[in-house]
Amino acid sequence: MTTSMICGKYKLKPPLKWAGGKRWLIPYLIPFWERYKGLRLVEPFCGGLAVALGLLPDNALLNDYNKHLINFFSQVSRGLVVNMPMVNEKDRYYQYRDRFNGLLKDGKALTPEAAQLFYYLNRTGYNGLCRFNKKGFFNVPFGRYKKINYITDFSSYMTLFKNWSFRSFDFEELTLSEKDFIYADPPYDVQFTAYADKEFNWEDQVRLAKWLAAHGGPVILSNQATGRIVDLYNSLGFHLTYLDAPRRISCTGDRKPVKEVLAIKACN
Repeated sequence: MTTSMICGKYKLKPPLKWAGGKRWLIPYLIPFWERYKGLRLVEPFCGGLAVALGLLPDNALLNDYNKHLINFFSQVSRGLVVNMPMVNEKDRYYQYRDRFNGLLKDGKALTPEAAQLFYYLNRTGYNGLCRFNKKGFFNVPFGRYKKINYITDFSSYMTLFKNWSFRSFDFEELTLSEKDFIYADPPYDVQFTAYADKEFNWEDQVRLAKWLAAHGGPVILSNQATGRIVDLYNSLGFHLTYLDAPRRISCTGDRKPVKEVLAIKACN
């Protein structure tokens, strides 16, 4: 595993592949984070932890509605070791996918075994997608990777995760401190807005924007710069800046950058 030393901390790569990951955004976030890095970082939509692992906060509240994702990180924080064979083979992939779905059916989704299987499926499945059907079962097909470097021992993450809390709630259910630093990366405001096993629709976008605007501490939101997202955050007094975001997954093969907006609010 590749690591680098930054300010006395090991900077670890995100252990999962995650669609829409924001590693590319870290250089733009660091200057703002440096003003507030003594605060707790709160991510209502933590995804694959690219931002948290890029900013390296001492304390963090990392939330995502995807309970399988959060179970994986929670198990990693306890010293997850993968003790099942991990090979990049189609038959093995579907065998493990069936086993994972069997655990979900039996109410054993939040277990170390489920975390191990989730990691394998994430690394081996198509494009690192996390997708469930209407019955709640994982249905991502086998991937197309020639070689995969699997991790079996996640103990190197334990020290960093020691003061990081992992939760799986709707963002409005999170208990915040007035001065928490919030970085919010909700699902893009696009036609297809499946978020875990629920839809994240326009009403949720508005609800999130108002929740962020009411927070007393610093806030950064990232989203696709659609007209209504821009109008929404302008109306709430956020400072907006625009970036070209890389597009890594596209069913059409289109890899043109998409316009991203950062909506920024300093402390009240």
